[in-house]
Amino acid sequence: MERKTFQQAQGPPDDPLGAFCRENHVSLEGDSSGPLADLTFGVKDVFHIDGHRTGFGHPDWLRTHPPAQVTATAVQRLLNAGARMVGKTHTDELAYSLSGQNMHYGTPINPVAPDRIPGGSSCGSVSAVAGGLVDFALGTDCGGSVRLPASYCGVLGMRPTLGRVPLDGVIPFGPSFDVAGWFARDAGVFQRVGGVLLGDEPDARPPKRLLYARDAFELVDKRVSQALDNAVRKAAAVIGAYEDVIVSPEGLSAWFETFRVLQAAEVWGNHGEWIHAVRPRFGRGVRERFAWASQVEEKDVADCKNNHRVIKERIYGLIQDDDVLCLPSSPRVAPLKNTPDNDMEIRFRNQAMCLLCIAGLAGLPQISLPLANIDGLPLGLSLVGPPGADSRLLAMSRTLMHGG
Repeated sequence: MERKTFQQAQGPPDDPLGAFCRENHVSLEGDSSGPLADLTFGVKDVFHIDGHRTGFGHPDWLRTHPPAQVTATAVQRLLNAGARMVGKTHTDELAYSLSGQNMHYGTPINPVAPDRIPGGSSCGSVSAVAGGLVDFALGTDCGGSVRLPASYCGVLGMRPTLGRVPLDGVIPFGPSFDVAGWFARDAGVFQRVGGVLLGDEPDARPPKRLLYARDAFELVDKRVSQALDNAVRKAAAVIGAYEDVIVSPEGLSAWFETFRVLQAAEVWGNHGEWIHAVRPRFGRGVRERFAWASQVEEKDVADCKNNHRVIKERIYGLIQDDDVLCLPSSPRVAPLKNTPDNDMEIRFRNQAMCLLCIAGLAGLPQISLPLANIDGLPLGLSLVGPPGADSRLLAMSRTLMHGG
């Protein structure tokens, strides 16, 4: 007899953090015999659930789109593996921000620093994980929407190799860079979830060389690089060989500009028509970002596509099959909630994107590990591997977090 695998629960979960969506709540039971049957998870509100509406961080999107007719493959894999979906989690407006602040639904609480933002756009997912409401959560990462919140909230975050986790049933944003990632507090859970989502046999081969991204560390405040010193030493001791490298001869700010133009063109191509038709209200930062994206010129896009090819060749030549590149996940700890808009955009977002664009431009896997802090506030160290090294990075996360 066929088991009824999924069952919708009643009402949103108890949520003191403001992490979960209420307007389109859905929770689902997983297959009780699966390998993740002891775990609960949240799902960023960009993943479709059959028969339910996807909100994409905006009430107008929720209002103008019908219920989904499919369930995202990534969600289905987790349900089939036995994990229980507790609910959908908030995202920034149309996911076009790294702050986690949403003028319509509020800002999920950063559980380790309630006076500071959680980071976005996977803000509800990271808040729910850091606050212990779920064991893990799905997010998406185009520009850094898993890696940066992971650093801000002191959890593990994974950006897999581009295309490794299926994105069917997920609202497209910047498809050249979009991936489905995840958060967890425990490295064992982090690795188990990866085994299901990646759908392959674990590759525990240890890397043989740690590449220290000198220009990335020089980009951040000295206090940040010093705070990460012990974590870098720990990684170097595990791997063995160590080498300083310069990632971007042109400068990471130039790489960010290439990423910024290409991402904006794709985002506007996907959602500009809807924005023109509906004229939704956006909060500060998101509003200006969409306005700029609408003005990106084809010539600039063509130039940046050429730059993108050169950048990928540089990165693929730098990070060999047995290498791991280390760099800060973020240029600083989570900013205070009342940080001025200009400061948030320049000092936090743009500087962070100079670090985050490296893996994004090359489609590489990257993990952020909560291995450092400043004044009790978490700070992540990131490890970036060559294409397809996802399982190796997950094994490394377990070694570095728990000693094996």
